[in-house]
Amino acid sequence: MLKTIDSFISEMASNAWGLPLLILLVGGGVGLLFYIRFLPFRYLGHAISVLRGTYDDEKDVGEISHFQALTTALSATIGMGNVAGVAVAISIGGPGAVFWMWVSAVIGMSTKFFTGTLAVLYRGKDDKGDVQGGPMYVIMEGLGKRWKPLAIIFSTAGLVGALPVFNVNQLTQALNDIVVKPLGIYTGFQSNLVIGIVLCIITGIVILGGISRISKTASKIVPAMVVLYVIMIFIILGNNIAELPKYFSLIFTDAFSANFYKGDVFLGGVVGGLILLGIRRGAFSNEAGIGTAPMAHGAAKTNEPIREGLVAMLGPAIDTLIICTLTALAILVTGVWQETSDSGVSLTVNAFEAGILSYGKYALLLCIVVFSVSSLFSYSYYGTKCMAFLFGTKYKNLYNYIYLGSIIVGATTSLSMMINLIDTFFAIMAIPTMLSTFILAPKVKEAAITYFNTLKN
Repeated sequence: MLKTIDSFISEMASNAWGLPLLILLVGGGVGLLFYIRFLPFRYLGHAISVLRGTYDDEKDVGEISHFQALTTALSATIGMGNVAGVAVAISIGGPGAVFWMWVSAVIGMSTKFFTGTLAVLYRGKDDKGDVQGGPMYVIMEGLGKRWKPLAIIFSTAGLVGALPVFNVNQLTQALNDIVVKPLGIYTGFQSNLVIGIVLCIITGIVILGGISRISKTASKIVPAMVVLYVIMIFIILGNNIAELPKYFSLIFTDAFSANFYKGDVFLGGVVGGLILLGIRRGAFSNEAGIGTAPMAHGAAKTNEPIREGLVAMLGPAIDTLIICTLTALAILVTGVWQETSDSGVSLTVNAFEAGILSYGKYALLLCIVVFSVSSLFSYSYYGTKCMAFLFGTKYKNLYNYIYLGSIIVGATTSLSMMINLIDTFFAIMAIPTMLSTFILAPKVKEAAITYFNTLKN
């Protein structure tokens, strides 16, 4: 029965991530980049100033600061997509997959500038009169009520896309590989169930407190986890410094030869398959164009939409260009990607163990726990926003209990089923997000020109 379900979900994911979606995300992102003539990229320094709170004003509309909005979004994106998602990409596609993840990130920066700006530019109100942001409100406020079916499609897909099943699945696998099995207490389903229950309790304590508690928690642990993870990777790279130039070069050359690609062909060839794999894993990692992050950025305390767009743009740079790249290099230089059939988090565990000797895997476990648990907090917020839009705010807390229940599912099922499930619903979420972004792009360009001209004066 489970094999049949797994096969069905895998087929759904393959169909969802076909040529039309690739054109929508990649072609659309490139189109937006040229449409605004790379303008936001000239103001990265200003974006950092906004992030540091230079322009914060307590009188502005919103619930959380620019920094809290970014860290809330990053606590969802800097998670198992960086640790396990990159490993999945390399195990299937080889070093060349990393290059196409980079391409996805640069394009994603452009997309996130637009979606982050729109999240503030077209904020709406829920049935309690509270200001809310996200693609569903952008559609309603920016395009009008006749476009409501598009908003409903996004929110319905978001109920599933926000479930934490992939993160929980990989955290459970990491705990089993590093702690439970070496201690000789692994009992299969029972062990996974216990881990799931513990995660339910920890997550419930935070998420039942709402966005304020989620953002405060994320703003404290996300920067710390990034610094710790980067230090660990630098130790691995330092211990394998002689291998670094070779593999860095191989990322570029293999991107167009696909010599190590083991997946399905796309557009008639293995290079096409590799491109699709890299874009798919890049989108899973930074979520540009999917529509999740705008729900966090829409809660930012600001009256200047462009400022939040600039802050949102930093997300893919931090997430994919920095964190994913470091993870990939650690896996490549240690050689574990060619020495084992392991995939997902197990491959990354092997890299840390090989790169920092026996204690490396325990250091990684600490990072994984923080990455995964922080992701659990943010995704619950996204799901409750979708629930409130569809059924009203009085039902939004009901989603948290569904969410907590899904943690048990994620802990006790297979990796392939969980990653394909989320991939499928991310693909559905991307359609309303990108279509509304294209239609409202002139409004963003107009606001950007006005804002940047003001800066010059």
